[in-house]
Amino acid sequence: MARLLSTFLLLGMILPAAAAEHTPLLPRPQEIQYGSHEVRLRGLGVRVPADAASEDWFAANTLSGCLSDRAVDPIPVSQGEAPDRLIYLKRTGGVDPLPVPDEKPGRDSREAYSLKVTPDRIELSAASSAGLFYGGQTLCQLVEGNAAQAVLPEVEIHDWPSLPYRGVMVDMSHGPLPTVEEIKRQLDFLARWKLNQYYFYNEASIQLDGYDLINRRGRFTKDEMRRIIAYGRERHIDVVPCLELYGHLHDLFRVEKYSALADVPHGTEFDPRNPKVMALLSDWANQFAQLFPSPFVHIGFDETFQIEIAAKESGGATNPAKLFVEQLSNVARLFDEHGKTVMAWGDIMVKYPEIVSELPPGLVAVAWEYDPGPEQHYQRWLGPLAAHHVPYVIASGVTSWNQIAPDFARSFENIDTFLGAGRKSGAMGIINTIWTDDAQMLMRMTWPGMAYGAAASWESTPMDRKGFFSEYSHLVYPPTMAPEVATALEDLSRSELEIQKVLGGETMLALWRNPFIPETYKKCADNAQALRQARLLAEDAAEHLARALSLGGDSITLNSLLFGSELLDYAGEKFQTAPELDAMWRRLGARRPNDEVWWNEWSSQVTYQDHSRLVDLMDAITELRTAYKSEWLAEYTPYRLESALARWDAEAEYWRQLQARLDAFSNRSHEGEVLPPLETLVGKN
Repeated sequence: MARLLSTFLLLGMILPAAAAEHTPLLPRPQEIQYGSHEVRLRGLGVRVPADAASEDWFAANTLSGCLSDRAVDPIPVSQGEAPDRLIYLKRTGGVDPLPVPDEKPGRDSREAYSLKVTPDRIELSAASSAGLFYGGQTLCQLVEGNAAQAVLPEVEIHDWPSLPYRGVMVDMSHGPLPTVEEIKRQLDFLARWKLNQYYFYNEASIQLDGYDLINRRGRFTKDEMRRIIAYGRERHIDVVPCLELYGHLHDLFRVEKYSALADVPHGTEFDPRNPKVMALLSDWANQFAQLFPSPFVHIGFDETFQIEIAAKESGGATNPAKLFVEQLSNVARLFDEHGKTVMAWGDIMVKYPEIVSELPPGLVAVAWEYDPGPEQHYQRWLGPLAAHHVPYVIASGVTSWNQIAPDFARSFENIDTFLGAGRKSGAMGIINTIWTDDAQMLMRMTWPGMAYGAAASWESTPMDRKGFFSEYSHLVYPPTMAPEVATALEDLSRSELEIQKVLGGETMLALWRNPFIPETYKKCADNAQALRQARLLAEDAAEHLARALSLGGDSITLNSLLFGSELLDYAGEKFQTAPELDAMWRRLGARRPNDEVWWNEWSSQVTYQDHSRLVDLMDAITELRTAYKSEWLAEYTPYRLESALARWDAEAEYWRQLQARLDAFSNRSHEGEVLPPLETLVGKN
């Protein structure tokens, strides 16, 4: 063992130079040693043992499909010895397809695998079917070249996860509703990066028997959920219910039949003093427990803003902390009876630290923080839980819920720093969250952030943040287009940051502002260079993405990114307009010039229907509206689409009305008349 350890310590010293000669791997294996030979891909086959389970066959068939695509030639799967050259799959333990409570990471973990490629033999072994599947993902990434030139390098890998629970949470309630097919695409994508939990965030977006009035047009049927759960299981991803069973339930309480269950009329939180609440929650718990086979359930209990009201209305008989922990314990007990490991958000637990010692036994806290910072920044959430030995996972976020394009710089830093703090304090795992708060975002743009979080939670060492876009693109796209996508992702990320200098961090919400209101106008005027840079970067991203698409790039992952770059360009153009029009107006002087000057220096450039400033903006937003609708329907059901499009329609109408007002002034004013301040014509609302 000492000799082996010293060998891998030496390899760790020389690995970067050796690995640089080969395809990047994400996540990076814990131990890897390359040889000097290679194995031609064509002519290989995949062999499963005679006692292979269906899960082993799935891993083998997935590997065969990937290798066949690269070889442009079939790589068959069999239980026999033909063809001559085989990739042997060997499972040494039970099937164990999904994570369970008390999972352990490390070399001997359920998900660990070993892979050895030599000119004489290729063998992939693992303790479980999950390990075989993950080893197959790595084996597919190892391929270099395509078609007749496709080869596997000689290599030996021993790999295992640094964290046993590696999840993503997808918001199915705040915004649009993904189609079942889109969720399957997400699961396929996430399986590539060895993620093992998919938290299905639900406020009132899952059909429950007996509650036909709730969110009828915006929910998944139970049959759809069963198909999603089964699809995830095949890919070794446990679909975990992530519920809200205290707050965030306005979709329930807005229905008059259930309004009285809230602590304020048509509010967002249950009134725990109402005895009918627990009867309803007991029914829900039974239905969710039967629908989701996962041994885990996340019951929510975050951001209970109205709990103070409920406590005050009790006449001082209780306090918010006591009310919260009693309700938490009551709901946890409902799922305990079904043998579930109960999870809950940790923010309110930390807000009332006196209840941490009173939390239900076995509860797993979820400490969430989406703002990056140093280790001490996260101790606010981790310290009280660790001090009372409460088991917990951390929750980072891909910052995209109120942004035109994802803020990848912020997201990656949050994932890295929170993971670092969580590892030191004993976190069991991570949930990387994808929220849809603005009800506008296109989730496909967040996929690189999902991949980053999954890879970071498997690896033991920090991610190569600067090299990620290049490595990610190389693994997702063919070599001819990978550099185009990598550059586009970098440009897109930087463009979003430039726009934030003007609009603040929530750029999608700010996009709809009137650029002439004084505070916005001042920011636009003071940050003209940032707006210009945002546009240049967005346009550069659009050019690279267009080239990637012209080379046959995957439209599923690229079209939404192209749309994001075009919307960033529109945002830059829109907020350039106010100070530029103001400067043009001032150059006209105090009085209206003669008709020739007025036409040349104002009307033809600002309001003329044939390509002027305002018409350009009308054209851009209406064309983007069409593209946005198309991208929405590629990912989501029509639920909430028309509500989202209303903002785009209002934006186009704003520019049309502004054009009409300025044209009306042009028609009624005459040479020599005093020109009023532009702000009196454009309006401030």
